[in-house]
Amino acid sequence: MNEILASITEAIKKGDRKTATAQTQAAINAQLNAEEILGSLVSGMDDVGRRFKNNEIYVPEVLIAARAMKESMALLKPLLIKAGVAPAYTAIIGTVQGDLHDIGKNLVSMMWTGANFNVIDLGTDVAPERFVSAVKEHGAHLVGLSALLTTTMPAMKNTVKAIRDAGLAGVKIAVGGAPVTQSFADEIGADGFSPDAGSAVDMARQLVGA
Repeated sequence: MNEILASITEAIKKGDRKTATAQTQAAINAQLNAEEILGSLVSGMDDVGRRFKNNEIYVPEVLIAARAMKESMALLKPLLIKAGVAPAYTAIIGTVQGDLHDIGKNLVSMMWTGANFNVIDLGTDVAPERFVSAVKEHGAHLVGLSALLTTTMPAMKNTVKAIRDAGLAGVKIAVGGAPVTQSFADEIGADGFSPDAGSAVDMARQLVGA
């Protein structure tokens, strides 16, 4: 692997924003392949996700790494657009209606973005109809539903039903949040469940066949 690319991956792993952006710019200046530069960034975030899943690092380290990834991606994006390189999969994510909690949802959004999904974050307190319209608008492959309160879990069920009733057969639905379990996911007809943000990337890739 090219030394510059390797240094980008290491910088993302460490959450070293300064080095990550400097080396990304160096890679661009050296006219390295845009997809290879992207791969080095994604590789770094994959390592962050793996360590987070194994409780080797915690939320602050993930946030720092995600910030380094975001700033590096801002430099790389014009090159990716010029090269016609776009994420293969689009994901819609949001916290369901009646629930204003967003920390877990934001973490999953960052992890999916780091895994090179095009993530459309609808925020919190999102009505079922809004999820449906977003899937249609963006041609999404995946929907992520988050809930932290047991009282908002029925909204998760209503959202799954709304997406199914809309005839959006191609889209996969993943659910998560503190009160959510695999059995509940099965009960409401979701395609996937993740107990934490670290596992959410593997689940998402598996659901879309990436």
